This record gives sequence, structure tokens and C-alpha cells, in this order.
Amino acid sequence: MCSLLRGEEMCLAQLFLQSGSAYDCINELGELGLVEFRDLNPGVNAFQRKHVNEIKKCEEMERILGYLLREVKKADISLPEGDVNPVAPLPKHVMAIMEQLQRLEVELGEVTRNKEKLQRNLLELTEYTHMLRTTRNFVQRTSEVSVSFCHVYEEFPFLEKDTLMDYSSMQRLGAKLGFISGLIQRTKIEAFERMLWRVCKGYTILSYAEVEEYLEDPDTGEPTKSVVFLISYWGDQIGQKVKKICDCYHCHLYPYPSSNEERTDVVEGLRTRIQDLHTVLHRTDDYLKQVLMKASESVYTWVIQVKKMKAIYFILNLCSFDVTNKCLIAEVWCPVNDIPTLRRALEEGSRKSGATVPSFVNRIPTNDTPPTLIRTNKFTSGFQNIVDAYGVGNYREVNPAPFTIITFPFLFAVMFGDLGHGVIMALFALWMVLYENNRKLKNTRNEIWNTFFEGRYIILMMGLFSIYTGLIYNDCFSKSLNIFGSGWSVKAMFEAKVWKDADIRGNRVLTLDPNVTGVFRGPYPLGIDPIWNLASNRLTFLNSYKMKMSVILGVIHMSFGVILSTYNYLHFRKKHSLYLVFLPELLFLLCLFGYLVFMIFYKWLVFTAKDSRLAPSILIHFINMFLMQGDGVQPLYPGQTGLQVFLVVIAVLSVPVLLLGKPVYLYWLHNGSHRLGMYRGYERVRRNSEEELYLMRAHDMEEGSSHSDLSTSGERQTEEFDFADEFLHQAIHTIEYCLGCVSNTASYLRLWALSLAHAQLSEVLWTMVMRVGLRMDTSLGVFFLVPVFGLFAVLTVSILLVMEGLSAFLHALRLHWVEFQNKFYSGTGVKFCPFSFSLHLSVT
Repeated sequence: MCSLLRGEEMCLAQLFLQSGSAYDCINELGELGLVEFRDLNPGVNAFQRKHVNEIKKCEEMERILGYLLREVKKADISLPEGDVNPVAPLPKHVMAIMEQLQRLEVELGEVTRNKEKLQRNLLELTEYTHMLRTTRNFVQRTSEVSVSFCHVYEEFPFLEKDTLMDYSSMQRLGAKLGFISGLIQRTKIEAFERMLWRVCKGYTILSYAEVEEYLEDPDTGEPTKSVVFLISYWGDQIGQKVKKICDCYHCHLYPYPSSNEERTDVVEGLRTRIQDLHTVLHRTDDYLKQVLMKASESVYTWVIQVKKMKAIYFILNLCSFDVTNKCLIAEVWCPVNDIPTLRRALEEGSRKSGATVPSFVNRIPTNDTPPTLIRTNKFTSGFQNIVDAYGVGNYREVNPAPFTIITFPFLFAVMFGDLGHGVIMALFALWMVLYENNRKLKNTRNEIWNTFFEGRYIILMMGLFSIYTGLIYNDCFSKSLNIFGSGWSVKAMFEAKVWKDADIRGNRVLTLDPNVTGVFRGPYPLGIDPIWNLASNRLTFLNSYKMKMSVILGVIHMSFGVILSTYNYLHFRKKHSLYLVFLPELLFLLCLFGYLVFMIFYKWLVFTAKDSRLAPSILIHFINMFLMQGDGVQPLYPGQTGLQVFLVVIAVLSVPVLLLGKPVYLYWLHNGSHRLGMYRGYERVRRNSEEELYLMRAHDMEEGSSHSDLSTSGERQTEEFDFADEFLHQAIHTIEYCLGCVSNTASYLRLWALSLAHAQLSEVLWTMVMRVGLRMDTSLGVFFLVPVFGLFAVLTVSILLVMEGLSAFLHALRLHWVEFQNKFYSGTGVKFCPFSFSLHLSVT
């Protein structure tokens, strides 16, 4: 709990690694994920570091493995499942892995290229076969066509019908007749036809027909529709133009047979070759699948090993050599509690490498601010992510996450309070929690689902708290539950003869008088009395109740945030801030808005049903408190005016103390000496402001220590105190806090607004959907109720659970970030990022 509240205590340590055991020691540290390495060679280019060649080899192996993975996935071969975590290979085994991968790449590349070549040949033969079968209908050698074609010449006959041509008739025209045939994509045929007409001036005859089957595009691999065409032309010059046009439109041209006998022979030959190609392709596919199956058995292990090896060499490049060039020196941030584990890891690495001199760790002092490490589990990680989204906490700063575990789902539930909706949300989250180890749920690529799954414990807590607030509001799908029986009685109104039969027949609305004996028998045991669900003034009552409740919760939440700041002041030895910052802030908040909460409770407790009409308005009294007026208004209690004046004076006097107290104190503290020394005890103090330097200097002078004896990395730093800068920062903080108390209190009214909006939406949905089905009293009402209930369920989940839930989540997030955390949490730290293989390994 201490780690979650304030983070782990960190230290800076030096690792002395022997050259022969450095690789194994870094491997052990990567498996444990204990330390964060610092770069000791910041001025050295990445390409000039010692192990750049090894990293290049790893990148080359990653390229080959990426190619293998793509081919395996393309062949629809599943990778072996299971949590495989092979150790990083030794440097002497790298060349063997490299040679094996290169040999596999060459073999796979040759097989793939041969397969692609065979597929292209098969496609060409298939297209040639379709061309021969389709063009058989274009040209028929009949004498009837010869006679008719001799007397009739059509410039563009293919627009009307298929042209029937004969070789002998073309020869009688006195020109050399030629044929060009092939295939073209269907989308290009119209443009191709227009281009032929414009360029050849009618000296060509184009006939085409669409192929019924889909043919594979050799470039994209997608199935496309193709068109077989046959072009008849006169003259060699026209033929050259036609061939150029065909090349421009990427047509696949094939030789055209001059006779039917030749056509038949070619078709028979093509059929034989296609059968042979199918056989060869089938065998090639089998061999390729065998190669990929063999590769898939080891590719997962290879990927992890190469990534681990690359990460180790990357860390080794961050280290520096000692003067003898026999020992590597590394600097790491490490949790203090993990130092013994770190030593054991170095000893294990030295033992595995067989080094005669063991590697060891040495803790060193520093002035640098350590990174922040907050250990979490699967339950607290979601709430910690909410805090980290605002900002990573400074080192050893109070962490809001432990309190957010309770306050965040509670404030959400205040806005979302509904028993039925809370049960649905809690059951959904409970299902995700129970099946959290299911691999299909964890490894999906749907980002929306991953967001819900990662926040399953947050959703569970929000659902449970919504059930609680739903019971308090006595609201379940906009209906009240009469569990304990109402505390109001209608019978007493008749017994006291306040109501008569004429009153019931003549009035649609009657008022229950709690002053009549027996009408109000006491408060409902849990939550709001269910009789308010029938009252016409229900909304007015809930408005008053939820608005005051929002103010009370807001002031308590903000006061708690101000009180948490004391833990930071005490931990970082800023005791003066308790009197000059915390006390004025707390007085300003409680004297004004804490007094408002007091008046709310006082009015609730003192005024009963008998004298409720005499109860004054709290809002009027609160306004008169600032105006110093109150003579014309009935006081809430005796001595109210004097107490209010006293509270306003205290609140006003706390502002100059908050504004000037801290800068003046630091100025006085600085004037007591002529120079500043650096303090090296960062375990207790963060070194990010002049203020801490002055305070530590005064503390050490009291203890009799000398700053001349303290050194950090062989250097001393001297800084000047700037009163204007400190005063400016404190002035900004004072203005922000004083105005923020007003705006933040008003911001908590969103609890009231969203709670009413959710309740009204739920009631509208019930009235306009569910009530329609329940009111049908015919025999078909049961069948009509089924689709009505389905529509009600869909709208409830989509609107009230998803949309309203997201809205309440965002508003609760804002209340924690702006109204709560800014009272004590700066969030300007650096997150601890340990060197861990588990954070970098993934097979994609």
C-alpha cells in the first residue's frame, strides 16, 4: 500500500560488468525487468557505437523473419500457440541462426519465384485458350459471307453486329489483310475502341466478346473480367499503329491461327500444357507448404530470440568502458528494495558466462530527480492509468490512485445512479473479469473492445456503486421499489377527516400533510421513499435534494484534496508550507463553502415539517454573507450575522497570507547566508526548485553539517534566489486557488445535472416504449410485447448504458483531474521505464 500511495524509493547505482559476462548479465536483467539504464555515451552517434555491427545483423535477421511471417500468414498456416519464452542466444550461436535464416530465405524465394512464374505461364495459356475459343465465332469461311462482303463495306460494323469475314474477299479488295488478337481488361475496352477509330480512320475492324470466367490479374492478384478482341486491318502501317495502341493499353496479345486446322492443333496443345502446369503447380504448392510448415515451427522462437538479442546489444551501447577497457560500466535507476535481487541477477549472469571475476553493483549519490515507480496489479492498474493520463507524479509525491479507486466510481454512480442499469453494467464487467484469461478476449484487434476489457475492474466498481446509489435514489429503470413499505399513509388523512369523498372526486391532485397525525410515520429505511415516484412535485423535491448533495460532496472532495497536500509538505520537509500554504487554503475553503455545507445540514436538522414554511433560503443568506447584510432577513440561528462576518474576515485575511507568506519567508531564509550548497539526499527531497535548496541548507546548518563536504558528480552548482520569480509563481497559485474554489464548487453541480438527466431519460424511455407494450390488453398483447421489450433493451444499452455511461465517465474524470488532483498533485514527473523483455516482445 505504501508503494501505491507514494511510489517506490529509487536509487542510482553503477554496474561493473566484466566484458565476458556483460551479455549474460544484461540478459538476466532483461528477464527480471528491474532497472532503467542511463545513456553514458550521449555525445556518440548511434552508428559509431561499439556494437553497431551486431545490431545490423539483428535487423537483417528481423527482415528475414518478417518475410517468413508474411509468407506463413499468406499460406494461412497458424503459428504455434502458447507462452513460449526462449532465452536469448549466445553470441557464438548467432552465425548459425543467421546462416539458417538466409538458407531458408533463399530456398523460399526460389520456390516462390518458380511458383509465380508457373502461375503467370498458366494464366497466359488460359487466356490464349479463351481467345481461340471466342474468336472462332468472329471469322467463318463461307462463300455466302464472301459474296455479301464483296458488295457491302461497313466502316464500323461492330456497333451493330458481329462481322463475318473471309480471307479471299479481303484479298480481292487489293490490300494486305492482317489480324491481331488478344485480351484487354473490361474497363478499358471503350477507350480502346475509340482510340482505334480515331487513329486508324476506319481501316480496322474490331470484334470483341467478354470472357465468362474471372481471370487473375498477374500484377495485383485480384480476379478481373477480361474481353477477347480481334482486330482486322489493311496494310503494314496500320498494323504497326494497332500494335502500339495495344501496348499503351497493356493488352495481352497472342498469335492468331490462319486456319481452323491450325486452331484445333493449338487448342489441343494448350490443353495438354495446362494439365501439365496444374500438376507442377500442385507439387510446387505442396513443397512450399512443407517449407513454410517447417519454418512456422521455429519462427516464433527466432523472433523472440532476435528481439532479445537486439535489445541486449542496444543496452550494451549505452555502457562505457573503464580505463583498462576490460570492464563495462553502466548506470541504472533501481528500486531500493530490489537491490538484493539485482545483485543475485549479476551473480547468476557471471556464473553462466564462466567469468572468473564477478560483476557487482555499487550505489552512488546523485542530485538528479529519480523516475517514479508505482507498482500496480490487474485491479489497480486501470485506476493508475486514469491518474497517469493527467500526468506522471513527481518522485515520492502522494499518488491519487488509491483514493481514486473509491471516489471515481462513486462520483460516476452519483451521476449514473440506477439499480437496473448498475446491475447490467456490473454483470457485464463480472463476465469479463471471470474470463480475463481467455486468449480470444485478450488478443483481439478491436480497439474499442480492448478499451473495455482493460478497464473491466473500473466498470465493475462503477456498476457496484451504481447499484448502491440506485438504492439510495430508489430508482430502477425509472421505477421505485417498495421494499420496506412507504412511511406515508393516505388512510390517516381520511381518519382525521382532512380528506373527504368530495375532495377525491373533485381534485386530481391532493397534498399529504405530514403535520396530521399518522400521515408520516418516519423516514424510509434506505434511500428515498417510493411514494415520491407518484408525487407531482417529485422533480422539485429531487432537484433540491441532489443539488445540495452535489455541493456537500464537492466541498468534502476538495477539502480532502487540500488535506492530502500536507503529506507532501511533511515528506519533503516543507513545514513552513503547512502554515503559509495549507492553513490559508483550508481556512479560505471552509470559512466560505464549508459554512455553506453547515447551513445545509443545520436547515435539514433544525426545521421540521411543522415550521418548514418558516425556513429561510440558504442561497439568500450565503449572498448576504458577502454583502455584510442580513438585517431584513430572518436569521437561520442566533448570532448568525456575527459568525458570518468573522468567517468572511478570516477568509479575506487568508488571501494575503497565501500570497505573501511563502515568498517572504524564503527571502528571509535566503538572506541568512551568502551562497547555496547542493544537498545530495534525494531520497527524501526532490531537486527541482530553489526553495528546497534553501530549506535543506538551513536544516543541515542546524545539524552542524557543512555543505563544503557534500559533492555531486564532482561539481557544485550555485543558484541565485529570485524573489520576483517566486512571488509571481505564488501570485498565480493564489489567484488560481481562490477563483478555483468558486468555480470548482459550481463544477460539482454537474453531479446534480447529469443525475437528473439520466433519470429523466430513463423515464422517457419507459413511458414511450415499454409502457406502450404493457398497456395492450388484447390477446395479441403478449406477442406485441416481445418486439417492444427488444426495442427497450436495445435503446437502454445503447443510450442509457453506453452513451450516458460515457458521459458520466468523462465528467467524473474531469472532477478528479481539475477539482481534486490540482489541490495536491503536480503530475510533472518521469515514469520509470525498466529494461524488460516483456515490454518489447510481440510477434506481428
